[in-house]
Amino acid sequence: MIKIHFYIRFNTRFGESLQLSGNIPQLGNLVAADAVTMNYLNEEYWSYVLELHTPPADLPGGIRYKYLFKDKTGSVTEEWNDDKVVDIKKTAAGEIHLQDTWNFAGQYENVFFTSPFRDVLLPLAQSPVKPAPYYGNTHVFKVKAPLLQQDEVICLLGGTAVLGEWDTASPVRMSRENNWWTTKVNLSGVAFPVAYKYAVYHIKTKAFVRYEDGDNRLLHDNADKKKLTVLHDGFVHFIHAAWRGAGVNIPVFSLRSKKSLGAGEFTDIRLLVDWAKKTGMRMIQLLPVNDTTATRTWKDSYPYNAISAFALHPLYLNVEMVARKEDARIIHALGKKREQLNDLTEIDYEEVMRYKWEIIKELYQAQKMEFFKQEAYRQFMEDNRHWLIPYAAYSYLRDKYNTSKYTAWKQYSNYDKKAVEKLSAASQKHFDGIGIYYFIQFHLHVQLKEATGYAHANGVIVKGDLPIGVNRYSCDAWMEPELFHMDMQAGAPPDDFAVKGQNWGFPTYNWERMRQDGYEWWHRRFKQMSNYFDAFRVDHVLGFFRIWSIPDHAVEGIMGRFVPAIPVAAATFSGRGIVFNYSRFCEPYITDAVLYELLGENRNMVKDFLELRQDGSYALKPSFSTQRKVEAYFSSLEINEENIWLQSALYDLISNVILFEEEGSRQQQFHFRIAIENTISFRHLDSYTQHQLKVLYIDYFFHRQEEVWATQAMHKLPALKKSTNMLVCGEDLGMVPRCVPEIMRQLGILSLEIQRMPKQEGAEFFNPANAPRLSVVTPSTHDMSTIRSWWEENREETQRFFNNEMQHPGLAPYYCEPWINKAVIIQHLYSPAMWSVFLLQDLMGIDGKIRRENPAEERINVPAIPRYYWRYRMHITLEQLLKENDFNNELISYIHSSGRAGAGF
Repeated sequence: MIKIHFYIRFNTRFGESLQLSGNIPQLGNLVAADAVTMNYLNEEYWSYVLELHTPPADLPGGIRYKYLFKDKTGSVTEEWNDDKVVDIKKTAAGEIHLQDTWNFAGQYENVFFTSPFRDVLLPLAQSPVKPAPYYGNTHVFKVKAPLLQQDEVICLLGGTAVLGEWDTASPVRMSRENNWWTTKVNLSGVAFPVAYKYAVYHIKTKAFVRYEDGDNRLLHDNADKKKLTVLHDGFVHFIHAAWRGAGVNIPVFSLRSKKSLGAGEFTDIRLLVDWAKKTGMRMIQLLPVNDTTATRTWKDSYPYNAISAFALHPLYLNVEMVARKEDARIIHALGKKREQLNDLTEIDYEEVMRYKWEIIKELYQAQKMEFFKQEAYRQFMEDNRHWLIPYAAYSYLRDKYNTSKYTAWKQYSNYDKKAVEKLSAASQKHFDGIGIYYFIQFHLHVQLKEATGYAHANGVIVKGDLPIGVNRYSCDAWMEPELFHMDMQAGAPPDDFAVKGQNWGFPTYNWERMRQDGYEWWHRRFKQMSNYFDAFRVDHVLGFFRIWSIPDHAVEGIMGRFVPAIPVAAATFSGRGIVFNYSRFCEPYITDAVLYELLGENRNMVKDFLELRQDGSYALKPSFSTQRKVEAYFSSLEINEENIWLQSALYDLISNVILFEEEGSRQQQFHFRIAIENTISFRHLDSYTQHQLKVLYIDYFFHRQEEVWATQAMHKLPALKKSTNMLVCGEDLGMVPRCVPEIMRQLGILSLEIQRMPKQEGAEFFNPANAPRLSVVTPSTHDMSTIRSWWEENREETQRFFNNEMQHPGLAPYYCEPWINKAVIIQHLYSPAMWSVFLLQDLMGIDGKIRRENPAEERINVPAIPRYYWRYRMHITLEQLLKENDFNNELISYIHSSGRAGAGF
């Protein structure tokens, strides 16, 4: 029999407990629900004794285990990673004592074990120290230290002869075994307790570098030849250890090179990597690259409206790289067309796609006989068939019926796996309409894989973007409609950038259904992203806490509400002395006074859409009672200024409500419409009712939902983060619940900090110097104006920024001169945040010679415009950018002097 004693230092409160999970049946086979409950030992320790009667030869090579924390509500939090291992086959001891440290997911050092650091930025070199044997030793010391310089190792010193008597000239050098620095020593006959400390030693120079920070560690466990003590000591204590890098942010379609065809392509990433490496940038951040082909018009330029969460966009295919020598005739005219499209200031999305498709079809016809026989293609199909076959069939049917709205297809409107596989068989006459999508996706995969591989070889990581939603009529929704709430639309509440909110049109997720299979769709999605990316930005991470859900009868985002949310009962209103009137609070409030206040002298123009009530107020006629009905009516009319104004006026009348009824509540449960104080309906109430409603409104949005939203996030995010080793960054902007920062910190998800969007209440700007270490700072995103353009938008705001943030007296320059742009960039580079990422336009703004003349032309997207044409493109080629030595050298000096070259300590 072998006894394993588990001890972990962990402070708990009454009603809380610790559990133990491992990869053997006695510990639940790493299934959290089957973990064993540990015993409370004292205020500092929990323990558990495991007796193994199974012969060691029948046990796993190493027993992997982890700890779980269970709070008073029953919610379980796992410690991060499962790299604690005890190998009982390598020790003859009858007892093993494990003294462990909880691995907190949000611990700063854990980030450096994610794939971008482990594989590219801080690759683990071969350990120069040979591991010591287990036999004859009584203690095993294990510690983690990811932030070491070249040729440095961890060593151990202590107050006993075995540990060197604190002599820095002869420390116990440790070897690295996976993530742990390890050594095994015999402490028999040593007087306990033993004081010890970890330190850094330089192998090449054979010199002691430094001790870890903080007090000495103490070992109280006595030595015994019949037992082995293993100490998992967590991380070496380096208080000031940090790693900071800089990155560039640009959509792939915005890249411009001499060889691209009117829009950026995956092959252009190599040139961007060359420039990033030259200037000291360690990250390239991209926008989503998934296929968005729904209408075959410029509306498909919106990169967040994917028709597949897995397929790549044909826009990014370099057709010349697909062509063989014998295909020279097909690409013969490419040069002239390339010159024509590349001469355009912006992307002509429709023409680029039309011409590129012409070439793709010819290449497919010329190569298809050989293509499907290639081993590389066969392996690609084998690895991706779960999404590739349905996607190709979906695309074929979209083309056949000339619509992506699968509910309108004459056949296959309901997905059936067997029927789709039969439809996709190579023996079918129409197979070319399906096979061409296999052809395109394979070559896109190869080109993106080669581009990211080139980045890695040059010490640069690539960060992708995970959209919060998918197209309402996407392949994903067609295949698994049960994963979505198709009667709702995802969006965002109003903010300074979109005063009527945003309606993205995506269906919201059915999280309850997704949870049933452990979020398998998300796991597949992360796995697909990890084929190409080292890190990813979670678009609208707040959606994992709660989503802004808009009913399908509404057009504007302002008509939505948060889901989930605890509604307010009708009795609550009367309990605060409010005379509750369903019609007054829940239906559009329209009177002559309202019409005059809203529309002035033009008020009579809307009366054809209204009907008079007995009390003298108005109601919208049934045929115009919702925003969708109004939209449908005006879609058949001529687009002119009057009709646009009239449509907007009717939208405003429909949204002039205070409460939304909870569906099915029989007028008993309600949700507040956001920004009620801005409605005329609210302003026309008496002051007492206004005050009481405002009290309930503040509680509804800022207090009562917090626990619900935190619980929702902890159901989803830990499981999702656990399924990938990519670095996860969250876009936590907008109306941020109080629970969000703490949960992101607990999970080690990097936050996004933007100077113009402070999270601190009452602040006008955010100072990058105050950014948390686990964050990304940036002066602008793709949804915002660039530094230069913003400088000219609001003169009063600019003046305050100039005086208060930049600390310059006097009148602010009218235009954003290069030195101003430069000062903002430098301010961000010196931030303590792990990453400082910049739009390429913002970086070029520091140089008056190469930056674009008109800053308004640097904008990528305007969120307030629902159907925006995403067509921004660099105004100079990447080849030219690489030759701009004055600009590049200046940037190099800023990055290196700020410590952003990613050198470590």
